[in-house]
Amino acid sequence: MGHLITVATCNLNQWALDFEGNRDRILQSIVEAKSRGASLRVGPELEIPGYGCLDHFIENDTYLHSWEMYASLLANKETHGILLDIGIPILHKNVKYNCRILSYDGKILLIRPKLWLANDGNYREMRYFTPWQRPRYVEKYVLPRMIQKLTGQVSVDFGDAVISTLDTVIGAETCEELFTPDSPHIGMSLDGVEIITNSSGSHHELRKLNTRLNLITEATTKCGGIYLYANQRGCDGDRLYYDGCALIVVNGEVVAQGSQFSLNDVEVVTATIDLEDVRAYRSQISYGLQCTQTPTYERVHVPIELSPSSITFDARIVPSRPREIRYHRPEEEIALGPACWMWDYVRRCNGAGFFLPLSGGIDSCATATIVHSMCRLVVKAAVEGNEQVIKDARRIANVQDDAWKPTDPVEFASKIFHTCYMGTENSSAETRARAKELSEKIGSYHVDLNMDTLVAAVVSVFEVATGKRPIFKIFGGSQTENLALQNIQARLRMVLAYLFAQLLPWVRGRQTGGLLVLGSANVDECLRGYLTKYDCSSADINPIGSISKTDLKKFIAYAETEFKLPILKEFLEATPTAELEPITENYVQSDEIDMGMTYEELSIFGRLRKIQKCGPYSMFLKLYHEWTPRLTPRQIAEKVKRFFFFYSINRHKMTVMTPAYHAENYSPDDNRFDLRPFLINPRFPWASKKIDEIVEQSEKGLTDNLEQLTVD
Repeated sequence: MGHLITVATCNLNQWALDFEGNRDRILQSIVEAKSRGASLRVGPELEIPGYGCLDHFIENDTYLHSWEMYASLLANKETHGILLDIGIPILHKNVKYNCRILSYDGKILLIRPKLWLANDGNYREMRYFTPWQRPRYVEKYVLPRMIQKLTGQVSVDFGDAVISTLDTVIGAETCEELFTPDSPHIGMSLDGVEIITNSSGSHHELRKLNTRLNLITEATTKCGGIYLYANQRGCDGDRLYYDGCALIVVNGEVVAQGSQFSLNDVEVVTATIDLEDVRAYRSQISYGLQCTQTPTYERVHVPIELSPSSITFDARIVPSRPREIRYHRPEEEIALGPACWMWDYVRRCNGAGFFLPLSGGIDSCATATIVHSMCRLVVKAAVEGNEQVIKDARRIANVQDDAWKPTDPVEFASKIFHTCYMGTENSSAETRARAKELSEKIGSYHVDLNMDTLVAAVVSVFEVATGKRPIFKIFGGSQTENLALQNIQARLRMVLAYLFAQLLPWVRGRQTGGLLVLGSANVDECLRGYLTKYDCSSADINPIGSISKTDLKKFIAYAETEFKLPILKEFLEATPTAELEPITENYVQSDEIDMGMTYEELSIFGRLRKIQKCGPYSMFLKLYHEWTPRLTPRQIAEKVKRFFFFYSINRHKMTVMTPAYHAENYSPDDNRFDLRPFLINPRFPWASKKIDEIVEQSEKGLTDNLEQLTVD
C-alpha cells in the first residue's frame, strides 16, 4: 500500500506592515488547509510582515512585531496538528536574515535562513538582509523571551538543515534559490529529501510565468520528489503585483495549480500524493550513484507522521492526478494584472475611486478599459460571495445600504470611475466623440470641457510680463515657441486633473474622499521621453507605464471582443497623436513622426538597452546584422544615435514619473528598476566614432562590390 500524504500551499494577498491583517490571512490559510486534510502547509516569503517592506526591514520594530504575530499563531490551537512553514525576518547575532520557520503543535522545529538573495531588477534584498553563506551548517538560535515563555524552548536549530519525520524528509528553499545555477533542491534531493517547499515573493511580468513554472517543474523532473511553491499575490504597497500561481508538482508533473490573478485574499491549493511514487521515480542507477557522493544535511528529527497509518485503507483518500499548466495570453495578463493591482491600491489607500483624463487616444483608452476590467472582476468576486470585496466596494462607492453589492460593472463604474475630455482648439471632433462614447459604454462619470480660455490666459500672462507672444511653428514660430505652447496645454491638464479629482466626489454629493488620478503614458513613450514633465502623465498611479504600445494594441483588440466594446476598434484604427499643435488642411500631428521612430523600433531599442545590456555601439552591431539589407548601415546608425540622444536628454523625466505597474523588463523606471544616471552626454562621442568607422567600412565595401560587379 502507498503512503498517501495531503499537502497544502497558498497564495496570500499580504500588505507591507499590516501585521494583524497578514496574521489573520495566514491563520485562515492554515485552518482551510487543515479542513482539507493537509498535514503540511507552506506560505509565501516573508508573509508575516509582507514581502514589500523594503527599507522597513532595516527597522528593528519590523522584527519585533513579526515575532509578536508569530507568537499569536503558535498560541492558537487552530494552528496545531499540521506542520507549518511560515516566512519571517529574523535578527540573529545582530544580523538580519530572511527566514522560514518550521513548527508543529506550537513548537519551533527549525529556522532556515535564505542562502541566496534576490538583488537585481526590482529587488534589493542585500540592502536589508545577509545571505546565510554556510551551506549545511547549523547552530543554535536563542529565541525571544516571549517565545520561550510560550513554547518552553530556550533555543532552536538555525541554519541549512532539513526536517525528518517518521515517514518522510522535508527541506525548504526560498524564491531566488530556485533561480540559481546550483539550487539547494538538487543537493536536498540527492540526500533523500522527498518534499521541498519554496516560498516566494515573485512579481508579474508579461510572458514571465512560463519561465518560473519551467524551473519549478524541472526541479523534480531531474531529481524526482514533491515540490510545493507558495507565492504572494496582490499589490503589497509598491509598483509590483505578485501574481500567485501556487503550485504542487510531483516528479515533474503538475498536480495542482492556483490562480494567477484574483481578488481573493486567501487561496489554498492542496493535493494528495503517494510518497512511493517519489521513491519509485528515484530508483535509477545514476541517481543512486550521485547520492553516494553528495554531502549530507543535518536532520532535525520529529516523531510525527504526515501520512495516515498504512495499516488502514481509506478509499476516500485519492491521489491527485497530473494536469496541464494553465497560462494566460499577454492580452489577458494586461486585462487582469493591472486591474487587480489597482483594486488593491484604491481599497488600501481609502480612495473614492479613479479620475482619468480621457483623450480619445489609445493609451488613455487602454487605461479606461483596464478600469472596466477591474469593475468586472469586482462584480465577479461579489457574485461569488467574496465578503471582503463586497465590503470594500460599498466603502469605495460610498453606499450606505448593507444589502447592496456590485452586480453590474457599468453601474459600479458609474460610482467610482470619473473621466474628462480636456479639449482645446487643437483637438479634433473625432477624439472628443470617441472619448464620450467610450465613457458611456463603460459607465464612467464623464466631463467634456474646453480649456482654451485657460491656455490663452497663461499665454497672456507671459506676454504681459515679457512683451513677447509665442506662436506655433506652423504659423512661423520657432521650435522653442512651438514646444512651449504644447507644454502649456499638457501641464494645465495635470492641474485640472487634480482639481477635478479632488472636487468631483463633492460635486456628486460626497463630503469626504478624493479620487486617484490615473496616468496613461506607455513604456515606449517613457523610454523615449516623449511626454511633458509634470503634464497629465504626472498622476498618482499609472496602470500602463510599463506596457508597450504594441502590447496595448493587442490588448484593445482582445477587449473589443472579450468585453463586447465595438468602440475600441475606432481607437485601434486612429493615428496616435498628442493633438497639441493646430490641425490644418496639410498638417496633423503624429506621435511617430514627432519621435522620429516607430513604437515597434522603440520596443526593440528598449529591450536591447535594458535586457541585453547594450550601449550604443553594441546595439548598433546587433541591429546591423538584424536590419540589413532592409536598412543601410548609415540608416541604422542614425536611428541608434537618435534613440540614445533622446533617451539621454529626457532621462531626468524618469526621476519624477508616476509610479507605474511593473509589467515589462525594459522599463526605464528610475526609482526602482533602472538605476542609470540622469545626466549623460547624449552624443556618446566615443561610441559614435566607432559606429561611424563601421558605417564607412561597410559603405566602402559596398562600393568596392559594385565596382567589381560592373567590371565583371
